[in-house]
Amino acid sequence: MSAPPAIDPSADVSPEARIGDGTRVWHLAQIREGARLGADCVIGRGAYIGPGVVLGDACKVQNHALVYEPARLGDGVFIGPAVVLTNDEFPRAVTPDGRLKGAEDWHAVGVTVGRGASIGARAVCVAPVVIGEWALVAAGAVVTKDVPAYALVVGVPARRIGWVGRAGRPLGRDGDAWVCPETGERYLERDGLLEPVG
Repeated sequence: MSAPPAIDPSADVSPEARIGDGTRVWHLAQIREGARLGADCVIGRGAYIGPGVVLGDACKVQNHALVYEPARLGDGVFIGPAVVLTNDEFPRAVTPDGRLKGAEDWHAVGVTVGRGASIGARAVCVAPVVIGEWALVAAGAVVTKDVPAYALVVGVPARRIGWVGRAGRPLGRDGDAWVCPETGERYLERDGLLEPVG
């Protein structure tokens, strides 16, 4: 049986948020109303989880990361320190007539992150991108287009430079296949997408 959530007294957690068993929320984190965090997650110091954001089980959101609504994260997602998942395609503080924008003046769009994917420190994912399962976004990258499953992307704007396996290690070629040097798992590339063999 899992332990109840452990929430540091300095964290600001809405009573309308749902926090899964075994999840730990560290100092000065903020979790807004309607957010749903799965079991066994870790929310680092000063991290922000917006209203209605959904995290699967066993996610890690590192210190000072900003996960804006309506982001959706699958199980086992890693969000590195100071990562930003945006939610406004056309950001402006004011309307064309100079009035301060309110909630009614824009429509939030979210970033979707697939199971097992990792986003490195200080990367920015510009909504509404989709990060595929087990993909790896390098530290400092700016993601403006969808990232396929198992892709390794780097740079500004982010571009694919290779493939990674579920262990997070770059894959090497072995004939027609791609192979993980750590696990030996094999993958095949078809039409620009990677799929595990077997």
